[in-house]
Amino acid sequence: MGPLFRIAGFVSFVTMMFLNAFVDLGHKIVIQNTLFKTYDGDAQILLTAIVNALILLPFVLLFTPSGFLADRFPKTSVMRASAWAAVAITLGITLCYYLGWFWPAFAMTFLLAVQSAVYSPSKYGYIKELVGKESLAVANGWVQATTTTAILAGIFFFSVLFEGRLAGADFGSPGDVMHLIAPVGWVLVLASLAEVVMAYRLPQTRAGAAMAFDWADYRSGRYLKTNLGAAWDNRVIWLSIIGLAVFWSISQVILAVFPAFAKETLGETNTVVIQGMLACSGIGIILGSIDIILGSVGIMPMPPGIMLEAIRT
Repeated sequence: MGPLFRIAGFVSFVTMMFLNAFVDLGHKIVIQNTLFKTYDGDAQILLTAIVNALILLPFVLLFTPSGFLADRFPKTSVMRASAWAAVAITLGITLCYYLGWFWPAFAMTFLLAVQSAVYSPSKYGYIKELVGKESLAVANGWVQATTTTAILAGIFFFSVLFEGRLAGADFGSPGDVMHLIAPVGWVLVLASLAEVVMAYRLPQTRAGAAMAFDWADYRSGRYLKTNLGAAWDNRVIWLSIIGLAVFWSISQVILAVFPAFAKETLGETNTVVIQGMLACSGIGIILGSIDIILGSVGIMPMPPGIMLEAIRT
């Protein structure tokens, strides 16, 4: 693991990954907590599900164009442009917070997800270019652990800020909540600016390729058919897709339903507690990433039962 961190740009890359997930999660937490505070029952569940859909939908709609951009241009250039886009979007989100515009802020969740969807193939494809095949598995483990840590940190950090801004305040609508938590938006902006700094510290590993994107094929679905056919021809890929789809489908249902259940059945209204309970699901992902890292460097992965027992003691 030591040589990995001696690779020029790897620390900056991991830091950039942390900040990217931290910003994406931060705005989502603000919106979800606002829904939790101002809506109940079916309306809360439905709107929370819509928030999750706004985050996931761009990854489905844009996986072909984003993959093209990652191959057509140097991945560092795509990541830098995406990081600047995050700055612009978070500034817009902060403006919505200050003006009390909840629904525009709600809709900007989609724009932040579009930025992440365009970002994603470049940043994950860059790992192999940066560290090479030999260290790829270990690097992937570090990236997964870093991203999950950013998610967990963001859940607690932004929920604590959110509750702190609402403590002792009166509010009756989502717009009122936006006014109260508005300064939190500057945290998103500063984190996005730090992400830009990290992106410019990444070494360029290769030039782009001469390629053309056929929008007619994209609109007609021919690109989708070709990509799905290529995935289906590789058993490892389509089994991975099915496994990830099942995992994230179940997790999204739980994320949408649990806050309403905790509020109505358990009587819990503190978003730090609610989000903290949901954050526990990320611990398993971190443990799995640790197993990948240990296995990749020749240390026998720890069985889940022993690992959990070690954590308890």
